Amino acid sequence: MTKARREMTENVKKVDLVMEVLDARIPRSSRNPDIDEIAGQKYRLVLLNKSDLAEKPVTDAWIRDFEAKGIPAVSLDGRTKTALKYIEKTISGICSDLLEKRRKKGILKPQVRVLVAGIPNTGKSTIINSLAGRNSLKTGNKPGVTKASQWLQAGGLLSLLDTPGILWPKFEDEETGTHIAFIGSLSEGIADPVLLSRELLQELLVRHASLVNARYGTDLHAGMDGEESLRSISEARKILKSGGEADEERTAMLLLSEFRSGKLGRISLESPDHD
Repeated sequence: MTKARREMTENVKKVDLVMEVLDARIPRSSRNPDIDEIAGQKYRLVLLNKSDLAEKPVTDAWIRDFEAKGIPAVSLDGRTKTALKYIEKTISGICSDLLEKRRKKGILKPQVRVLVAGIPNTGKSTIINSLAGRNSLKTGNKPGVTKASQWLQAGGLLSLLDTPGILWPKFEDEETGTHIAFIGSLSEGIADPVLLSRELLQELLVRHASLVNARYGTDLHAGMDGEESLRSISEARKILKSGGEADEERTAMLLLSEFRSGKLGRISLESPDHD
C-alpha cells in the first residue's frame, strides 16, 4: 500500500485533473482518505457511479456536500452510452481556463490529462471502457505506461491515466470496512458471507425493511437479530438443507448478490450528514 500511494503521488504530477470514481451507495467508505492530500492543487472531479442503485435525494445531497468543499461532483450510471459525453462536457467546463491557455499557445485540439482513481468494484473499469471504447490506444510515448498504469485515449478531449484499484492500508472505522465488503470490494475469503449478510440485514432493516420484506416475502423489522432475519429469508424462500434446516450460506450469497445488483431497490447506506 505504501508503494501504491507513492506511485499515485508520482502519477498525479503527470496529469491535469484527478477523477475519483466512488460508489454512490457508500461515497464516504469508497473514498480513499488520502486522495485530497495526494491530489493537491490539481483540478478535481468526483463521479458518484452506480447512482441508479442509490437513492436520488441522498446522492443529490452528496453532490452538494462535495461542491461545498470545492470539489465538482456528478452522479451517473457508467454503463450508459451517454457517460462519455456527460463526463467530457463536465471536464471541459472544469478545465475551461486550462484549455483556453493551451489554445492560445497554438494547440488546436488541446487535451486534458486525467488520472482515474477508485477502489475495486466501484465501476472504474466500466467507466474507462465507456470513455475509451474498445479500440482505445495505449499512448506509449507518454510517461506512466507501466504494468501498474497505462494511458488511454478517450475521444478528442481526454487522455486517461488508468491506475489499478487499490484499497488503503487501514480503514478509519469498522463501518468503512463493512460497507466496502457489502459492495464486493474485498477479495473473496476475507469476509465471511454469512456474517456479512447478517450485518447487512441489520443495517437494511433500519431504513429499508419494506424493500427487504417486499423482495423476500418476510415480515422483518428494525432491531431484529441478523441471524434470525437471515433464517427467516431462508425459510420464506425455501432455501433449505436436505433436513429442512435453513441454508444460511446460500441465502447469504443470494442476499449479497441481490443487494449489489440493485434487485432490492435503490438503497443508500451513507448520507453526508451521517456522523
